Amino acid sequence: MPLDTTIAQLFAKMAAAGRPALSAGSPQDARDMTAATRAALGKGPDIHQVKDLTIPTRAGSMVARLFMPGTEVKGLIVYLHGGGWVIGTIDDFDAMARALAKRSQCAVLLPDYRLAPEHPFPAGINDTEDAIVWASEHMKNLVGVTVPLLVGGDSAGGNLAAVATHSLLGRVAIKGQLLIYPVTDHNFNTESYQNYSDGMQLTKRDMQWFFEHYAPASLHGDPKISPMAQQKIEGLPRTVVLTSEYDVLRDDGELYAKKLISAGVPVITRRIAGLPHGFIRLYNIVETADQAMTTIAQDVATLLQ
Repeated sequence: MPLDTTIAQLFAKMAAAGRPALSAGSPQDARDMTAATRAALGKGPDIHQVKDLTIPTRAGSMVARLFMPGTEVKGLIVYLHGGGWVIGTIDDFDAMARALAKRSQCAVLLPDYRLAPEHPFPAGINDTEDAIVWASEHMKNLVGVTVPLLVGGDSAGGNLAAVATHSLLGRVAIKGQLLIYPVTDHNFNTESYQNYSDGMQLTKRDMQWFFEHYAPASLHGDPKISPMAQQKIEGLPRTVVLTSEYDVLRDDGELYAKKLISAGVPVITRRIAGLPHGFIRLYNIVETADQAMTTIAQDVATLLQ
């Protein structure tokens, strides 16, 4: 279907204003540009409790934010935010996490993992694994009761979620994984990279730029960076993979879903029509994105079964 009308108008305004590409400047320029969108995207819903806390890690400690939709929760989602391993903070994803918590009735833990290039691979994935292990071990203190643990994320956060879920297989009881337009490979020649780069807010060049900052090219094929290269994926938990129609990463997610299915992993795959990369942060201003957020919450309920 055509690109959502509201989003098409938004992209046209951005182009007319001369908004630069994420990869046009420095990492800090891209971070500042992302932070500047918070007000326009709106606030998340009021929920029972939002609490900042500190998670011990192998590198020292990491700030995280816990979102509690009520005194009782159905599960705990450790959620890794997107941003190409280079940009994004818990403040940038606060509104999204509030909505996910309220609609799913799950607690959401949002770790502020270290970013490249200041902290290149494997800093981000190490922090992710440490956050998941810590959340599992301290669940009762976090949410008051033992509930199913889910791991989720979008874009590069979806990459971290997929990699960590695999690396922690057999060590941590992860009930399911929620992967929203995840990065799963370093192949920039897929059909979606060819067709959905020009005019989008995430381009092929942006993704190449993110990879360049995250790790040397010689490591891009490492399964801990490109999970499509992982040979043994049997035994992974039930997985939801959501992709967006107008997204360079669409094929990344869908090809990874096929790989999981071929290994016997139970998978729900959804392509959200008419939406671009990054739609989960647009739910306040785009009706179809809001509907997609509700669908995500329903898929979380399926993962908890």
